[in-house]
Amino acid sequence: MNDWPEGWSDDNRGSRYGRGSTGAQPEGARVMRQVRRGPAASPGRGAPGQGGPSAPPYGVPQQPSYVDGRGYDEGGYDSGYNTGQVYGGAGGGPGGGGYGGQRPAPDWRRRIKLTAITVVAVLLVTSVATYFWADSKLNREVDLSRVIDRPEAGEGTNYLIVGSDSRAGLSAEDKKKLHTGSAEGKRTDSMMILHVGGNGDTLISLPRDSDVEIPTYVGSESGKRFQGTGRHTKLNAAYAEDGPTLLVRTVEFNTGLHIDHYVEIGFAGFANIVDAVGGVDITIDKAFKDKYSGADFQAGEQTLNGEQALAFVRTRHAFAASDLERTKNQQKFLSALAHQVATPSTVLNPFKLYPTMGAGLDSLIVDKDMGLWDLASMFWAMKGVSGGDGTSMNMPVSGSSGGNLVWDKAKVRTLVNELKNDEKVTVSGN
Repeated sequence: MNDWPEGWSDDNRGSRYGRGSTGAQPEGARVMRQVRRGPAASPGRGAPGQGGPSAPPYGVPQQPSYVDGRGYDEGGYDSGYNTGQVYGGAGGGPGGGGYGGQRPAPDWRRRIKLTAITVVAVLLVTSVATYFWADSKLNREVDLSRVIDRPEAGEGTNYLIVGSDSRAGLSAEDKKKLHTGSAEGKRTDSMMILHVGGNGDTLISLPRDSDVEIPTYVGSESGKRFQGTGRHTKLNAAYAEDGPTLLVRTVEFNTGLHIDHYVEIGFAGFANIVDAVGGVDITIDKAFKDKYSGADFQAGEQTLNGEQALAFVRTRHAFAASDLERTKNQQKFLSALAHQVATPSTVLNPFKLYPTMGAGLDSLIVDKDMGLWDLASMFWAMKGVSGGDGTSMNMPVSGSSGGNLVWDKAKVRTLVNELKNDEKVTVSGN
C-alpha cells in the first residue's frame, strides 16, 4: 500500500522536508506564515493510541497551529515574515524590502504649504461672498444724472453726507425712547462735505440754517423743469422741497464744487450702527442737557450707546450758537464712529463686523454710482480726520440775515478752489 498522497511517487518526492525526506534544509518558502509547530513527538511514541517508533510510516506528524499575529514561539520555525526577510532582504529598515520597516518622517513643508493654501482659499471665498453680500444691501436710490448744470469735477472725490430725521422703521415706542417726535416725511438734520484727496482729507459742515439760493432744477419724480427765481431759503428746505437731487443741485450751485457721491442715513440706522459696534467712545468737553433731544451729559470721557449718540448729535437748544455748535458735535461724533468701526477689534471680529455692516448698509441711501470701495474710502477718510490727519471745519460764515447764516463768500471761494485743485486747505471756518 502506498503511504503517499495520490499522484506522488518515490521519483517525484525528491528531498523535501516534511514529506518523508531526510533532507537537511527546511522548505522555508513553502511553510505557511505565522504558524507554530507543536513539540516533536517523543521517541517511542507512534500514532495516537499506539506505541512504537515515531518515524514514518508509523508516526503521524503533529499538525501546525496558528498564532495570532505573533509568529513562531521559541524553538518553532520562523518563515521570515516577522523580520522582513521573506524575500531575502537585509531587514525591515530602509532598502530592506520588508514590511516591518520604520514609517517615513512627515513632510512638514508639504503640510504647511497645503495648510496655507487652504487658509488662503477659505479667506478668498469668504471675502468674495462678503463683498457681494454687502454690495447687494446698498440702497442705490439717488440718481445724480438728474442734476442739471453741474460744475466741472476737480481733483479728489467729494461726498455729500446727510443725516435725515427719517423715522422709517421706528415704532411708537422707539420714537418715544429716541425723542424723535412723529413728524411725517423727512428733513435734513445735518449736512457735510467730505473731500478725499492727496493733500489731506477735509470735512466741512454745512449748517442747515445756511442762507442759499434755490436754482433752476428738474423735478426728481415729475421730470418737470422748475425755473429759478432768485429765491433764498435755508439749506435744509431744498431737501424738503425735492429731496436729495435738489439738495445736491443747491449745494453745487451755491459753492461751485462738484459732488461725486451722496450718502444719507436716518435716525434708526444711525442708532443701530452705534449699538452694533458696541458704543462709541467720546470725550464731552462741557456738560449739557436738552429736553427736546433727550440729552443729559456730564463732561468727560464716556461711551455712548445708540440712543445717547442720537441725542448728542441732534442737540441744538442747549447751545447759544445752536446750529454751529451742533455741527461741531456731529463732526466730532461721526469721526469717532468711523474710527471705532475701522479698528481691528471690529474689522477682525466677525461677530461685530457683520452686524455693524448689516446695520449700516441696511440704513444707508446712496447714489447709483456708489460702490463699496467708495464707501470704504469715505469711512477711512473720516477716521483720518478724527486722528488728526485731516481738517475738520464749519463752512465760513460772515453773519446772518433773517435768521439764516450767511456764508463768507470770499473764504468760500478760496476754500472751493483749494478743494478743486486738491491743495492744502488754508481757510478756517467758524
